[in-house]
Amino acid sequence: MLFFIYTRFMKLNLTKPLAIFDLETTGTNVGTDRIVEISIIKVHPDGREEILTRRVNPGVPIPPEVTAIHGITDADVKDEPTFAVLAPLLNQFLANCDMGGYNSNKFDIPLLVEEFLRAEVDFDLKGRRFVDVQNIFHKMEPRTLKAAYKFYCNKDIVNAHSAEADTRATYEVLLSQLERYEGVEYSDKDGKVSTPVVNDVRMLHEFSFHNRNADLVGHIIYNDKNQEAFNFGKYKGKSVEEVFNNEPSYYDWMMKADFPLYTKKVITAIKLRGFNKSSVKI
Repeated sequence: MLFFIYTRFMKLNLTKPLAIFDLETTGTNVGTDRIVEISIIKVHPDGREEILTRRVNPGVPIPPEVTAIHGITDADVKDEPTFAVLAPLLNQFLANCDMGGYNSNKFDIPLLVEEFLRAEVDFDLKGRRFVDVQNIFHKMEPRTLKAAYKFYCNKDIVNAHSAEADTRATYEVLLSQLERYEGVEYSDKDGKVSTPVVNDVRMLHEFSFHNRNADLVGHIIYNDKNQEAFNFGKYKGKSVEEVFNNEPSYYDWMMKADFPLYTKKVITAIKLRGFNKSSVKI
C-alpha cells in the first residue's frame, strides 16, 4: 500500500509531454491488423493530464477469438470513424510527445505507425523518446534461474551454470513454489479461476505450458477443437490438416526448411493421416 501511495503522487520529470497509450486491435500482426480502440493519457510537464479514448472502425471483421479478449465486437465499432478519419486529430494530439506503453516498442508503436502510413498522415517519429514499461519490468526482474532462486529461496547459486548446481537450484525453486502458491488462485485468459500450483505432477505439467503443444517447440499446437493447428506464420491458428489438403506445397516447404526434426515428424504424421482419409473416401 505504501508503494501505491508513493507512486500515485509521484510527478514525472518531463521536458515535454509523455503520451502513454494502449491499443485494442483485430489481432497481433503489426503489418495486417487494425486498431479498434485507442486510449491516450497525455501527461504534461506541469503534471496536467489529458485523456483521449476513441473506438475505431477497422474496416475488417474482428475475429471472435480476439473479441473474447477485449470485448469489442463488429457491432460496437460499425458506426465509429475509421482511423483515416481520426488520424489528423490523433496526429495533432500526439504532436511533440514522447510515447510510452506496455510492450509498446514491439507492438503498439509499430502498429500505430502502420495505421498512420495507410492514412497517408505524416506521423513524425524523429526526436521522440519511447518508454516501454514491459521492457523495464523484464530487465529489472529478470526471468533467469539465478533470479528465481534468489526470489523463491533467498539464496545465491554456488557454482552457477554447472549442471548439478543448476539442477539442485531448480528442484529447490519448485519446492518453494509449491509452498508459496498453495491455495493461490490464478485467472487464465478466459477468466477461468483455478488453484493450479499443487503437489501433483499432472497438474503442474498442464500449467507449465501456455499452449498444448503437438510438437515440442510449439510450432504446432492443439486448438479448442483438439485439432493440430499452426502457431506461426501466415496460417497461424489454421488447422494443419486443412492447410496441407488445400496447399500441399506448404508441407513440402516445411520439410525442406530449418524446422526441428520432431516438428517434421509430427507434420508428416498429420499429412499421412489426411492422405489415408482421402484414400478411404475413394
